[in-house]
Amino acid sequence: MTCAATLDNRLSIEKSDPGRRGLWCKNPLRAKANVPANLRRKSPPRLPELSEFDVIRHFTRLSRLNFSVDTHFYPLGSCTMKYNPRFNEEAAALEGFAALHPLAHDTCAQGTLELIHDLSARLCELCGLDAITLQPAAGAHSEFTGLLLAKAYFENKGETRNEIVVPDSAHGTNPATASMMGFNTVNITSKPDGRLDVEELKKHIGPKTAVLMLTVPNTVGIFETNIEAIAKAVHEAGALLYMDGANFNALIGMVKPGDLGIDMMHLNFHKTFSTPHGGGGPGAGAIVCRKHLAPFLPVPTVKKEGGKFVSDFGDARSIGKVKAFFGNTGVLVRAYAYMLAHSAKEFGEIAVCSIINANYVAALLKEMYPSYSKEYCMHECVLTPGPDMLAKGLKTLDVAKGLLDRGFHAPTIYFPLIVHEAIMIEPTETESKDTLDEFVAAMKSVHDAGIADPQSLKDAPHTMPVKRLDEVQAARQPNLHW
Repeated sequence: MTCAATLDNRLSIEKSDPGRRGLWCKNPLRAKANVPANLRRKSPPRLPELSEFDVIRHFTRLSRLNFSVDTHFYPLGSCTMKYNPRFNEEAAALEGFAALHPLAHDTCAQGTLELIHDLSARLCELCGLDAITLQPAAGAHSEFTGLLLAKAYFENKGETRNEIVVPDSAHGTNPATASMMGFNTVNITSKPDGRLDVEELKKHIGPKTAVLMLTVPNTVGIFETNIEAIAKAVHEAGALLYMDGANFNALIGMVKPGDLGIDMMHLNFHKTFSTPHGGGGPGAGAIVCRKHLAPFLPVPTVKKEGGKFVSDFGDARSIGKVKAFFGNTGVLVRAYAYMLAHSAKEFGEIAVCSIINANYVAALLKEMYPSYSKEYCMHECVLTPGPDMLAKGLKTLDVAKGLLDRGFHAPTIYFPLIVHEAIMIEPTETESKDTLDEFVAAMKSVHDAGIADPQSLKDAPHTMPVKRLDEVQAARQPNLHW
């Protein structure tokens, strides 16, 4: 039975009752006297009159309507929505880190500088590369920074290269970043198995090519098995090989991208290194690169000199700053805490478990939701509604809405774009078999309900405060009123 209180979806102003108050001002006349007459309201503001108890209950109830990584399984493919350990938050809240003024002299910030220095070294080791910047605020910002490096690198060599090659299996931010940088984007169609065709690549690279931006594993969840041949072709053309590291969780501790011929890559700390994900708060990324790109990295970096950690401002080849100070250091502390919690062997186990979980889900759902790939996937699987659902006029969107009624956040849908009616699921290594079994049962329940009564599933969700939206109208006539 559902408690009646949980169905009270009124706004706080609609619950207002004249005379109720949650705060008592001991001397309102004194407060009023401090406000200039010309700034005082002629009439009181229209604010809800509620007791403190009413306010607490109202907002607590609203918070329980949210889907979050703390309360629900987030199967968002390509996002790596792993759990954020509370220990990371405690580390970031330590006064020495949290209260440090960003303009503090190096001698007063030795703890933070040592953390940045050690974190940088550990990340370079994991990636098999030589140098790093931690300034970027997120993955796409890291991509932007990486292309700035490439532009500066070729300008320093006296070469004019204005093309970025991007496979259709890459993340959507790759061509967007290239366009923002003023490069011409060259798109390449993948082979039927979702991998990059090396021979097709050779037709599109040459003296104008600056960078190939390659997502590894790619967005259909499989590894680019021809990566060494790809790297050779790119380097023979005099270009750079950039790896989109958003899916690094499938490789961490098992494969070093530097060993594959990667020249530079970015890392998403909110994915692989379990820092808070989304919500509009501060993020962190990194660009890791080979020695020949190191002089162009943003400054400052941190170096150890005479037993002390100091800011290193490089030389005139640096692209300058892409973020204030050393980046969002509060997020870097969280990532560092996560790294210290795992040995090299355990990082490899993270990748293995993420791969096992994705293949487990794909195997249990293959009869109802066929997989795009006919082989084992990496950390995420790309499924589609089965022929029986499509015959009933059901689509991926209907599956997503049906899952909401069953207490699960929807997976990523309609991405990657090269898969028709895509359902992209990434369990991550942090989810248990019990949770995955519950999710699989919910997916099967959605399938069975759709076959039995297609219209009911097309009208889902039925239990959410907001029902099915007219998304076309919302896009054409957005309601921006607050």
